[in-house]
Amino acid sequence: MTSTTETPAAHYRDLAAKFTKRVESVPADRWDDASPCDGWTARDVVRHVIDTQRYIVTVVDLELPEPPSVDEDPVAAWAATRDGMQAILDDPALVSREYDGHFGRTDLGKTVDSFYCFDLVIHGWDLARATGLDETIPADDLTWVGGVAEGLGDNIRTAGVCGPAVDVPADADEQTRVLAFLGRKA
Repeated sequence: MTSTTETPAAHYRDLAAKFTKRVESVPADRWDDASPCDGWTARDVVRHVIDTQRYIVTVVDLELPEPPSVDEDPVAAWAATRDGMQAILDDPALVSREYDGHFGRTDLGKTVDSFYCFDLVIHGWDLARATGLDETIPADDLTWVGGVAEGLGDNIRTAGVCGPAVDVPADADEQTRVLAFLGRKA
């Protein structure tokens, strides 16, 4: 499932801005707090987002600039990665590079627009939960993430993606239901 925005570049720009706001809002003394991701700190959540974005461009023979150390400056590390990814997504020749992915032939833009934008929303919530920030996911983003998760079917449960769904009351709000489907307790 892809975004409802015009392009992968526009969707990434929007969600990366929201993720950036959370990264920049983390209190300096909260980076090592435990996140909802088993065994990860808030800093590890940002490290994961950076590492996976740095990886995906390599499948189409691209490279993001080396960011500053996440251990020393997670805000600057994320900003460098975000800016490098945005530059690639803004270039029609680069964003359309194709490769053979898990679900068949695809291109970088489609992959970033789905999986990596999905990560920005969900790991933004993980970061907020870990560090005491506002955990609200905007309604449009939440609906989109729920659709992506459902579209992935059993693949959402593969190792390293999401854990088993969590039971919630029938009258739980949409954010609680979506997060529970992704193995998170809201």
